Amino acid sequence: MTTESISAASSDAPGSPAQPRAAIPYKWELLALLWFAYFFNRADKQLYGFVIPDIGHDLNLTATQLGLVATVFNWTYGLLVPFGGYFGDRLRRKWVIAASLILWSAATMFTGWAGGLVSLIVLRSLATGAGESFYYPSATSLIGQFHHRTRALAMSIHQTALYVGVVVSGAITGYLAQTYSWRHSFYFFGIGGMALGLILTWRLKDTPREGQGEPARSRAGTDAIPLSQILRELRKKPTFFLLAIAFAGMAFVDIGYVTWMPTFLQENFGMSKTSAGFSSMFYHHFAAFIAILAAGRFTDAVARRRRSIRIEAQMLALFCGAPFIALMGFGKTPAMCFLGMGVFGLFRGVYESNLYATLFEVIPPRLRSSAVGGMICSAFLVGATSPLIMGAMKSHTGLGFTLGGLSVVYVFSGVMLLIAWALFFRRDCVEAGQG
Repeated sequence: MTTESISAASSDAPGSPAQPRAAIPYKWELLALLWFAYFFNRADKQLYGFVIPDIGHDLNLTATQLGLVATVFNWTYGLLVPFGGYFGDRLRRKWVIAASLILWSAATMFTGWAGGLVSLIVLRSLATGAGESFYYPSATSLIGQFHHRTRALAMSIHQTALYVGVVVSGAITGYLAQTYSWRHSFYFFGIGGMALGLILTWRLKDTPREGQGEPARSRAGTDAIPLSQILRELRKKPTFFLLAIAFAGMAFVDIGYVTWMPTFLQENFGMSKTSAGFSSMFYHHFAAFIAILAAGRFTDAVARRRRSIRIEAQMLALFCGAPFIALMGFGKTPAMCFLGMGVFGLFRGVYESNLYATLFEVIPPRLRSSAVGGMICSAFLVGATSPLIMGAMKSHTGLGFTLGGLSVVYVFSGVMLLIAWALFFRRDCVEAGQG
């Protein structure tokens, strides 16, 4: 690890001695690099949802088959992401991140040559899902290593790449699909992601595992931790499991929304591919973009005096967002639908501003990558069923009813956080501090 990166990590901690600073401290360069990587991650995830009608028509697939492709993708991602977290705690995260980006981008490019259901599942569901599963745990724990006082803000900035990636990919994909074909969008983002992967191999520092390079007060053991010990320690944290259940509900809503909302706008309001691809994502994710930055900064400031503010903000966001999910699906006009999407996005941003910052309050540094992997696993294994269930229900109830009904899941997730906050959070925070 270089002197610059050690300085960047240490200088963020309270009471650290002054260190020579580069023009751009490494912790912010790291965040910028990972922002662009996550941009491609989310753009690639969303490509399929934008062109579902075109793929179905071109390859003669039913709505249930199209939903199956998305479901298998998310199952693959969910099953493998714990391994991504485990390797992130054991291996050099630079290479885990760069290899993941190059692999999923190559699979995305080759998806453009898919000729039927089987090739879609192999290239899109299995190869792309596997490649993406190794990115997020390592990236998140790396940000947590270098950002201490600015942890929620840094993670919020990283999360904005999700919103920008989804909106921009919607506009680009809609244009390419309407002008050329659905296949060109997969070529475009696949080639771009592979080029970025090569840049990351050059610019990312070869940082060690969590704990090394951090201030002495937060150092944990730097030896690789056996998987059995990781599982034993996580089992002692009820807050971890309730956070994971709540996130699974949120993922169920999000995956169903991004998969089927472009189709809903095309079918219910007669929008073009370009307009539906942009509108289905812009209002929601623009509001989330603004909210996540404001909420991340606010909770970082308050958390110095009140650690529970992070989980309290998340809980409030889920309860308040639920009515607007219902409005999004049951609204009779595009304006009502867009209003629902926008306010739903606002509260989603508040929730996601502390998604992992809350987790890190109750999980010691040496276990964070594995904990992130486990939480994402539960989210995607549950969330993966959403496209398939909604696709199967589409012909019976219509997409509006299934989209509006997602509000019930948000309320359930809020109840899980309420239980965690009331019964376990404070105790788990103390134990994490001792770890």
